[in-house]
Amino acid sequence: MASELELTFVEDLQLTEVMRLRSQSLQQKGLKRQDGERLLLPYEAVYRLDFSNQDLSFCRWEVSMKGHGRLAVTGISQLWTPDLTHLMTRQLLEPNGQFWRSAGDPDDAPLKCLEADIQEFGERLAELAKVRKVMYFLFAFKEGTEKANISCSVVFKPNSA
Repeated sequence: MASELELTFVEDLQLTEVMRLRSQSLQQKGLKRQDGERLLLPYEAVYRLDFSNQDLSFCRWEVSMKGHGRLAVTGISQLWTPDLTHLMTRQLLEPNGQFWRSAGDPDDAPLKCLEADIQEFGERLAELAKVRKVMYFLFAFKEGTEKANISCSVVFKPNSA
């Protein structure tokens, strides 16, 4: 029986910074974004998953959060190129992963999520892993959560030894 493989999301600081500079540059110059372009919002960051094994079956998400708030994880279908092509809204995958804990919930209460969506999203990641060694994501930290208080990974089962 194959063991499980847990892949942790890693923030791509360089790509996040380049996307922030793009937003700032447009704002400073008083220019509009390109039609369909998706600019990085102040509470978002770019993360990546590196697939060491590409023949995987989705098992589950492992997400923990200190305190309350909401984390939205959105997959990006775009393969980032050296010229860092602008992110377009059509490149964002549906569904996304939503994880949250309400303000009144105890800190040890399990995170809430849209189970059908995170199941479908996880299965989609396993499919995309077949043709990708790296995949990128937008993480949105909302309603009081901060990236320092989040741990997020996906657990897969390798299909071949």
